[in-house]
Amino acid sequence: MTERAKEIERFIAASGWQYAERSFLAGDASFRRYDRLRNGQLSAVLMDAPPPKEDVRPFVSIANLLRSLGLSAPKVIRKNVEAGLLLLEDFGDPTYSRCLSEGANEFELYKLAVDVLIHLHCAFDSKDAEDIEHYDDSKFLEEAFLFTDWYLPAVRGIDTTDRERSEFTALWLSAFSQARAVPETLVLRDFHVDNLMWLKNRPSIAACGLLDFQDAVLGPASYDLVSLFEDARRDVPDALAIKLLQYYCAAHPKLDQDCFFASYAVLGAQRNTKILGIFTRLALRDGKPHYLNNISRVWRWLEGNLEHPTLAPLREWFEKVVPGDHRVIPSLEKTL
Repeated sequence: MTERAKEIERFIAASGWQYAERSFLAGDASFRRYDRLRNGQLSAVLMDAPPPKEDVRPFVSIANLLRSLGLSAPKVIRKNVEAGLLLLEDFGDPTYSRCLSEGANEFELYKLAVDVLIHLHCAFDSKDAEDIEHYDDSKFLEEAFLFTDWYLPAVRGIDTTDRERSEFTALWLSAFSQARAVPETLVLRDFHVDNLMWLKNRPSIAACGLLDFQDAVLGPASYDLVSLFEDARRDVPDALAIKLLQYYCAAHPKLDQDCFFASYAVLGAQRNTKILGIFTRLALRDGKPHYLNNISRVWRWLEGNLEHPTLAPLREWFEKVVPGDHRVIPSLEKTL
């Protein structure tokens, strides 16, 4: 047994779950792993987030903040911050993804998720979150560079040139001002159907359980709506997205809709550009090629974003540097 395994066993025992049946629940693109502990009718979730690669403190802080706002984040039952171990409330198995695949009402689930964002954006006060990082332009740009650092070389077979990178930088910095033409709020960042739970026995917005929010930042209110409707893993009908985006805007009568949709387009383009780079890196560096299955969908989202007039200069850069015949799934054989 490894030293890490022994540490986990000690944590489980100290939590009073030493006799529980333990089974793998989920992993993700990070170094975190989740196991389910079951003891008779009781169950809990073990988060294994090994330091120094992971830090559980942001999860604990954001979970407590969300719960204080009346939202359904998992209760932290026990923690060992130094060891990177948490014992969490178990929401069960009804992720939005599973419910949708089993025929749940798509509109109602997405509307519930939007209602959560409306509540969060109205209830959140940045004065209560002084330790939360700002999603500033340098962070946006750093993420966009994942495209030029990983995806472009993988599909073209050559490194991105200094000139291409310089133009890319200037165009994004110009566009980011449009992204910020909406109120700043708490951005959960991975707000999509794999991280949302349908807790049907809870009332109102509490029926939407929230997972994977440890990377939350302060940023434009439009970002989590992009995460929800431009899902890298699932096609979302345009009509549904537009209807619920308008519903969101109607809940904020002081919000300028033209500014909102411009912000949405810029952040959609930034996020999808980033994801193309992330999925390529996961395949080439981390040995997780299954993420490449979603490349074509992410390109469709990005191409739709680039149609917005405010992104015309950036669209020209993409057409010049990565034309249609390069908008492909990177080949592992060519790049390894």
